[in-house]
Amino acid sequence: MDESRESGATPTKNRTGVERKSDRELVVTRTVNAPARLVFEAWTKAELFSQWWVPKSFGVTLLSCEMDVRVGGQYRLVFPHEDSTMEFFGTYLEVTPDSRLVWTSEEGDDGNTVTTVTFEETAGKTLVVLRDLYPSKEAVDTGSTGAMPEALEQLDELLASLDIVSS
Repeated sequence: MDESRESGATPTKNRTGVERKSDRELVVTRTVNAPARLVFEAWTKAELFSQWWVPKSFGVTLLSCEMDVRVGGQYRLVFPHEDSTMEFFGTYLEVTPDSRLVWTSEEGDDGNTVTTVTFEETAGKTLVVLRDLYPSKEAVDTGSTGAMPEALEQLDELLASLDIVSS
């Protein structure tokens, strides 16, 4: 049922757009060379997510990745930081398989950031739109959306290297 990506053509190099929509909202867009089902799996299965989420240029290793992807479920990402660790965590607010994820980032002191990611498939490719709504204008500048172009490039590379992933 799935089409192989071995068409003999070189995979298209996609561009990631990052746009500030308001004082509190940033939007990242990228078309990924895989069907929405596979892209969604890469966002919701810890063993896949941990392979692409952290930009390699950061030189940081993800020590732990826990994801309970369901409404009310939580996630926790743990990184080394100086002589200790740093954690990012939050709660899933919406989970619509293969099309939409919404979660909070709860580690900030100035309120929660709400992230909405949508997956829209056309002709076997998926438009990923990530919207970060920050609690304040000041929080936007401390956000991690700037890392998304490299992370999404790594997502594309991961999906291209995988055999067809079964659900």
